[in-house]
Amino acid sequence: MRVRILGALAAAALTCVVTAFRDPAIPQTSDHATPRSGDPSISRPRDPEPPGVLVSRQLLESRHLRIGDVIRLSADPAGSDPRRFRIDGVYEPTPDPARFAQAHLEARLHLPDLIDLAADPADPAHAGTIGSINVRLKRPDDAAAFVGDVSARLPTIVARQTAAPDDRNSPFVVLERFHLAIAVVTVVGSAIFLLALMVMLVDERRGTVGTLRLIGLTRGRLLLQVLVEGTAIAIAGAAFGILFALGAEGFFNRFFQWRYDTALVFLRITPRVAGQSLLLAVPLGIAASLVASWTILRQPLLGLIRR
Repeated sequence: MRVRILGALAAAALTCVVTAFRDPAIPQTSDHATPRSGDPSISRPRDPEPPGVLVSRQLLESRHLRIGDVIRLSADPAGSDPRRFRIDGVYEPTPDPARFAQAHLEARLHLPDLIDLAADPADPAHAGTIGSINVRLKRPDDAAAFVGDVSARLPTIVARQTAAPDDRNSPFVVLERFHLAIAVVTVVGSAIFLLALMVMLVDERRGTVGTLRLIGLTRGRLLLQVLVEGTAIAIAGAAFGILFALGAEGFFNRFFQWRYDTALVFLRITPRVAGQSLLLAVPLGIAASLVASWTILRQPLLGLIRR
């Protein structure tokens, strides 16, 4: 007999202790063994087939289990009164951003098996008692009216929406605002730095601008040339940034998925994100080149060619 204690896991708000074992009730005989007529194991009735259960991939890998192994589940954290279950399959837990750093050592049972496992022998009504239910409406817009109707008809029941549109205290709403604030500060700082850099680059072309003015090019013609050049540079820079982000997306996700052993997607570059980046980067690049160039073009011609 091989016994291996696996530890505790949560299954549908139930704390269970799991033990993988080879059932000693089934005799293990070699290929060359001949059963004797007086062997009591021949007439011993076999135990009923244990019900099936699904275990998470993390539990299967961390405890070195296999599909078909028999495990024991108990509603008591101490492991008393365990029930036998057979591993019928493995599943990948649904990624949860609020729990991505936690190990998903979980199991999924059929509802009758879960009720039998969690039933309290001292309370016969415990098996028919539930603490909460989820209701999915055909029209999600009627959620507020449904909550009000349930609260009016059943005053002792607490009903609330699972996804309130005005939940301003939600952690993810607060996190989104924090990201927005960081993005605004980053874009403003980058625009100021870009403007200073463009002013220095344009100042180095003071002699070239003066020469072009002497051969007859007007300020409007030069400004148009600068506009075309700035637009091309801004589009090329924005495209490079988007391609770099797309290339780093896979590496970033694979590293953190390996680090936390989860299927959660940490970074995703969507067309909407790429479009927002273009709408911000290209106008800022063009504006910086125009402002920097105008500081030179508005100077008198003699000031441009003076050395």
